[in-house]
Amino acid sequence: MRDNSTITMTTTPSLTTPADLSDAHGLSQSLQGHIAEVIARSGGWIGFDRYMELALYTPRLGYYAHGSAKFGAMPQGLRDGSGTLRGAGSDFVTAPEMTPLFGYALARQVAQALQQTGTTTLWEFGAGSGALALQLLKALAAMGQEVTRYCIVDLSDSLRTRQHDTLKDHLDTVCWVGALPQQMEGVVIGNEVLDAMPVRLLSRVKGEWFERGVELADVAEVAVAASGQFDLPASRFRWADRTTALRFPREIPGTHDYLSELHQQGEAFIRTLAGHLSKGAIFMIDYGFPEAEYYHPQRHMGTVMCHHAHQADPDPLSNAGLKDITAHVNFTSIAVAAQDAGLELLGYTCQAHFLINCGLIDLMQESTLAHRAAGQKLIMEHEMGELFKVIGWVKGPIFDALGFSNGDRSHRL
Repeated sequence: MRDNSTITMTTTPSLTTPADLSDAHGLSQSLQGHIAEVIARSGGWIGFDRYMELALYTPRLGYYAHGSAKFGAMPQGLRDGSGTLRGAGSDFVTAPEMTPLFGYALARQVAQALQQTGTTTLWEFGAGSGALALQLLKALAAMGQEVTRYCIVDLSDSLRTRQHDTLKDHLDTVCWVGALPQQMEGVVIGNEVLDAMPVRLLSRVKGEWFERGVELADVAEVAVAASGQFDLPASRFRWADRTTALRFPREIPGTHDYLSELHQQGEAFIRTLAGHLSKGAIFMIDYGFPEAEYYHPQRHMGTVMCHHAHQADPDPLSNAGLKDITAHVNFTSIAVAAQDAGLELLGYTCQAHFLINCGLIDLMQESTLAHRAAGQKLIMEHEMGELFKVIGWVKGPIFDALGFSNGDRSHRL
């Protein structure tokens, strides 16, 4: 995933969930040892995008490559009547785990897109627990909308196993894909996918520009790390800046110190999709901003954030492998990459407008109190309604997409 023009789909062996804290610590130490060796082989420094890739996707050890629960509403497992802890805790919750109303509303847009593009295949990238796939399949079946194949592309073996269990009643339709075919058609869905793609960090310090990367805290130990005998504690990495000619796509006014991200791998992902999609539509849902907001002078600390046990922290260099690392999405750069690759923009808006346009309010009125409360979180401004955005494209004739019928913000990209 280092190339900036294409993205390669790979598979990873699974690793069982650590049974206790000592096993989790051992997993993190093993991953840090691997990262230390990579740093040593790279001359003592790697860019943050490389570090993020290793921390999240190293086979068997990276956050998305081992068997921790990740998705769920509870930070800890639940105790049964005897007081025994049952089940692993999760790190964060996504919209489909909050309420099936998310998938039911999205299904109305998916159904329209399938009809307008004349396709019957769905593609989901980063399907998580499989909850969204299940919701879409149920809702589309209830609408009488034909779906011949539901193709899931996911880098994690452990998550694929969980998806298989969730979708056990739909295995005649669902398949898992390890590499994109030369040509594909259908409707592509990605919920909270772009935020997990590695980003490069640029920093302006005292008026000079640097790429921010990672080195060993004690550079004298690089040779020891390269020998494979480096036993790391909780974290032995530190930030290190190197002079660069890279710049953000817009000038940052002022002379104050500034830090933010470049989304080259997210842009490469969209270009790859555009190159393989012969006919169909794409809908991406994630948290982020258009470029003018993303690179606002006051947003000077960047957006990289970590998530573990439903707690957020800003230190991706500690406890590698045990927590998610994310960055907000620059939707303008993603939209430009899509346009340059031949996709036509259908619309861009906040999640609240999109879901309301797709009939969420009617679905809430017909649902239980618990699901109505969860549905409100999806659209309330101080919850997910404003921070999360939806962007859509089509390969083929443009149509008036239902989700962008009111409140379209394409002009802000």
